[in-house]
Amino acid sequence: MRLLSVNVGTETPIDGAGKSGRTGIFKRPVEGTVEITPLGLVDDAISDTKNHGGPDQAVYVFGAPDYEWWSDELGRDLPPGLFGENLTVSGLESAAMSVGDRISIGAVVLEVTAPRIPCLTLAVRMGDPAFLKRFRRAERPGVYCRVVQSGEVRAGDTVTHTPYAGERVPVLEVFRAFFDGESGEEVLRRQLSVPIAVRAREAYEEQLAELLADHTRVGSAS
Repeated sequence: MRLLSVNVGTETPIDGAGKSGRTGIFKRPVEGTVEITPLGLVDDAISDTKNHGGPDQAVYVFGAPDYEWWSDELGRDLPPGLFGENLTVSGLESAAMSVGDRISIGAVVLEVTAPRIPCLTLAVRMGDPAFLKRFRRAERPGVYCRVVQSGEVRAGDTVTHTPYAGERVPVLEVFRAFFDGESGEEVLRRQLSVPIAVRAREAYEEQLAELLADHTRVGSAS
């Protein structure tokens, strides 16, 4: 695989999305080398820090096959960075990735932590109020990554995918679980067994604690 594009965004005003009224989703390809740190790409803006960014969602990666599918779906050519991704990679299909998989680009090593969950800002960016539903149905979410090893990247670099050696939890499973609502104990324990993003981990731990408390109450009452 190859790194087709490195995309960086500046903070931009946006209507109808986010409390701050600003966003970093408008990312554009940059030339030359770009440094990737544990908090993401240098000079890349993240406005909604409650839901985006941080060590476990430092870099967002989207693949060319998913772009090709969306181009056919929307009937137009789509430029790199349109989905707000930092890195556009050839041959990478997000639905085939699992939490814990690693993506290596030169000295940089990324670890997949979660799928992208669409928000209103994406719908505004795409100019389609119904785009969140379309994104959900498409099941091509792209992947968020933490930075295991920092370094510099540039378009044209070779990209290597290394599958996670432990439990295989596809990002698509995590994506579907978010929309399907509360999961059962077995699913929650599976998802907590892998290096999933902290925002999802906190939610799953809370759900699991509630389930176990319910089981305890039912057992005490019987």
